[in-house]
Amino acid sequence: MINNLVIVESPAKAKTIEKILGKNFQVKSSMGHIRDLSKNDLSIDTKKNFVPRYSVPPEKKKVVSELKSLVKKSKVVWLASDEDREGEAIAWHLAEELDLKPDKTRRIVFHEITKDAIEEAIENPREINQDLVNAQQARRVLDRLVGYELSPVLWKKIKPSLSAGRVQSVAVRLIVDREREIIGFKSTSAFKISAIFDVKGNKGKKYEVKAELTEKFTGKKQALDFLNLCKSAVFTVENVVKKPSRKSPSPPFTTSTLQQEASRKLGFSVAQTMAVAQRLYEAGKITYMRTDSVNLSNAALDAASELISRAFGEKYGNRKNYKTKSKGAQEAHEAIRPTGLDHETIAGTAAEKRLYELIWKRTIASQMSDAQLEKTTVTIGISNAREKFIAEGEVLKFDGFLKVYFESSDDEPEEDSAGLLPPIEKGMTLIYDNIAATERFTHYPPRYTEASLVKKLEELGIGRPSTYAPTISTIQQRGYVLKEDRPGRERKFSLLVLKNNTIREETKTENTGAEKNKLFPDNIGMIVNDFLVEYFGNILDFNFTAFVEKEFDEIAAGKLVWHKMIAKFYKPFHERVTSTLAKSAVNKGERKLGSDPETGKPVFVRMGRFGPVVQIGEVSAPEKPRYASLRKGQNLESITLEEALELFKLPRTIGKFEDKDMVVSIGRFGPYILHNSAFYSLNRNTDDPYTVEADRAIEIIREKRLKDQTKVLKTFPEDTELSILNGRWGPYIKYRKENYKIPKTTDPGKITYKECLALISNPPARKKGKK
Repeated sequence: MINNLVIVESPAKAKTIEKILGKNFQVKSSMGHIRDLSKNDLSIDTKKNFVPRYSVPPEKKKVVSELKSLVKKSKVVWLASDEDREGEAIAWHLAEELDLKPDKTRRIVFHEITKDAIEEAIENPREINQDLVNAQQARRVLDRLVGYELSPVLWKKIKPSLSAGRVQSVAVRLIVDREREIIGFKSTSAFKISAIFDVKGNKGKKYEVKAELTEKFTGKKQALDFLNLCKSAVFTVENVVKKPSRKSPSPPFTTSTLQQEASRKLGFSVAQTMAVAQRLYEAGKITYMRTDSVNLSNAALDAASELISRAFGEKYGNRKNYKTKSKGAQEAHEAIRPTGLDHETIAGTAAEKRLYELIWKRTIASQMSDAQLEKTTVTIGISNAREKFIAEGEVLKFDGFLKVYFESSDDEPEEDSAGLLPPIEKGMTLIYDNIAATERFTHYPPRYTEASLVKKLEELGIGRPSTYAPTISTIQQRGYVLKEDRPGRERKFSLLVLKNNTIREETKTENTGAEKNKLFPDNIGMIVNDFLVEYFGNILDFNFTAFVEKEFDEIAAGKLVWHKMIAKFYKPFHERVTSTLAKSAVNKGERKLGSDPETGKPVFVRMGRFGPVVQIGEVSAPEKPRYASLRKGQNLESITLEEALELFKLPRTIGKFEDKDMVVSIGRFGPYILHNSAFYSLNRNTDDPYTVEADRAIEIIREKRLKDQTKVLKTFPEDTELSILNGRWGPYIKYRKENYKIPKTTDPGKITYKECLALISNPPARKKGKK
């Protein structure tokens, strides 16, 4: 007989809790949800509205059977799934499927896996909160309905195997809208004027003061005219203003801010952050990691105050409790913090250590004093011009929380940060060392990173802490969005420098537009987005998605009946699906670019079966059209006729090697070089078939030949079709176009012809792989 059976979602969490509770409790994992909801499990009843019929998927039947067996032997069953809506739904599904009796079932929740928190939860059990369960059911059913009904529409109207989702499609829309802003952006230039003035100190020491003009000039002539004025100008300090300022610490982490800061400071993806945080929580190192609260418990506040006073001194402490400001914040969870603030670091993987230390620093810094600064602004007048130069400096008077932590930002870094200014007094005359007019260009809006997309979703009230990571992962897995680096391009700019009363003019180059870990919409993502916006605009409306989240909150608070909310949404939505299937045209994102100058045939871009293509000629014409695939980074919306025609320059001959032509082209398996009837693959990431040169092609051919020479380990005169080859996963036998494994205990260099035949006729049994 089992006195106490505790059921949690994951094996790691079960292991940690079992260590804490001891022998009187047996802890088992349900491996997440034990029941699922397929398309056939959703039914509409005119009286009861929606009736989801949950079923146990085949892969969970063994787990359910084991749990049922343990329940029969147990006196008390404790359902200890997470404290959010997802966790509450898991507990409800367990109670339903395992047929748990109310008198022997306890529901317990805790926001950290520590001895004190678990013991307190056991002393204060409660019933399953049906309102939270219903809120989760509503989200699950609504998302399945949208996915199940929209996806077949996309298959018929755009391309097979596509899918749509309520929150994911809105996230794609944000990225597509931003890309279109960038495509349509027209950059303009202006001349920024900066100066370096010489200032002499008390002991004759020379200092430099950097200052910037308050205005920019739109043209080179204006900038030149200003520099010519400066040749005879007198520069006088008109005002020196010193103002104290303060910098306050940020609140402790929520799910959203942790994902953003881990991306900026540690380079983690949103999915990686949540996976590492999950492990830390399940190991009892941090509090629950899906939260939108910035509140800290009194015990945590006391521990932080005591640690700060001991480690840094009393003046560094400033106890404060933050209030959640995020749109539609959920249940009153606690912020993400270490369970033991005395531990500045932990044992674990490098990623676990780095994320834990980030959480520790942010938590401690949130309870520290403001940093105190003094900002000095110097206004420098020009005797023969109305413009002013401004020099700024900043001095840190008291570091406060900056001793521990400084928050990063998604904003573009400024070129020059304000530093310490030398002693300057009003009325001083300054001598310029040099004055420069630099041409600067306006920049398009920044593309989203995973971190900035999470921030935007939270600002709009779209999704909740538990949905950000899966949403961003899903849109990438579906191929609607790409996360990648892209190189910049060279751009020329003008530089005018006044020095020793002489103006020097230069033309310089800079790299612009380079992107790192940014989110780009793929061509198929843009086509799907446009189709959904046209026919299902309400689903992709930002306000509608945020409104639905509010309705989920009302269900969780017991103010709204969940199946009525679903029915209200479903009827007009289903009618729209039916209408769209009947009336909408097939959408391939087709666009006519113009005519081919050689043949006069029309040139189109569109989505083909295997991706975006350029097409020369009509499908209905007697002569078949010619096709070429778009290159990486090219866009159906922005590609020009010239760029499209460039794609038809393959195959191209790039030179001779060993008196044979080297021809570059693109085939079914990617770009390649054809030489002497042999094929040599180009590296997809580094070699561009349109620009690759003869020297690089020769290098690729030689590398492949060398690799082929080392590939054949042994041949047999008895049968030329039998050989021992060195493959990706080690040596193997190749015989008559079939491959056979060589046991690890066998030396491939010493294997005989007879042993090979034995392995071919009786190959070793394969190990059973994972499903």
